[in-house]
Amino acid sequence: IVSPLIIGFILGPEALGGFLAGATVSGVLMGMFQNNAGGAWDNAKKSFEKGVDINGQMFYKGSEPHKASVTGDTVGDPFKDTSGPSMNILIKLMSIVSLVVAPTLAQVHSKNPVVVNKQEAASKATQISRNNQNTAYYK
Repeated sequence: IVSPLIIGFILGPEALGGFLAGATVSGVLMGMFQNNAGGAWDNAKKSFEKGVDINGQMFYKGSEPHKASVTGDTVGDPFKDTSGPSMNILIKLMSIVSLVVAPTLAQVHSKNPVVVNKQEAASKATQISRNNQNTAYYK
């Protein structure tokens, strides 16, 4: 959560954009990997309960390979149920934090700082509106 703030304020908006692009791509891939790996380990344990042929020998529930698959399932369940889906939340949260601080970053890293004068902004908005009405194309 703090990483986009640190990168944005210290290194600038361009570095923050690169960070978000890299985090999004790697986060999506890591999330898919964790979901698939967790499901595979869970299914490996289930297949041993039915019986698995390894090098011509049948292994069932209670065998050494089954015990190893139970350990894999213990690791796989958190991958599948918590770690994989939380990557999606992390990606969204980093992007939202970056969008929230974007105006502040723009002012901090701007070569020409913007000072907002409400009266001047209102008069410019009115002038732009009048110009748009005068140059509008009507059939």
